Amino acid sequence: MEKVDDDIDAFIRASSRADELSALDAMIREALPAVDRVLWRGRMWGGTDQAIIGYGAIRQPRPRGPGVEWFLVGLAEQKRHLSVYVNAAEDGAYLVQTRASRLGRVKVGAAAVTFGSVSDLDAGEFRSLLVRSHELDAGAQASGTQGRPS
Repeated sequence: MEKVDDDIDAFIRASSRADELSALDAMIREALPAVDRVLWRGRMWGGTDQAIIGYGAIRQPRPRGPGVEWFLVGLAEQKRHLSVYVNAAEDGAYLVQTRASRLGRVKVGAAAVTFGSVSDLDAGEFRSLLVRSHELDAGAQASGTQGRPS
């Protein structure tokens, strides 16, 4: 995937779920003040074409080869659900995994939270997750260690 210069607000307005994407975008931007947002487009590792709004910038380590530029938090509309990717880890595990039971009616992958509607998400816990990811990112930037859990 790569960054593109598309207008993010126009991208959100053009979505079939514009109201929900707009609400999630507002929550993320409130929790991550002064963090840049950029649209990423391309093929994800699983082989599907994606468009993801990325918030913040990290250097994501890869198992083999050099790390890649990536986002701290990503927001995407899928065919049947919404996805939020949180690329922050604490105590050897991605934050979304350690907080899965508190996030509401969601499914959790390695670093992804998926849900059918914004109303399925526990907004307070989601905000707490975002704030903690920002704190961890700031600490990782200061120490030079970012990205995947150990």
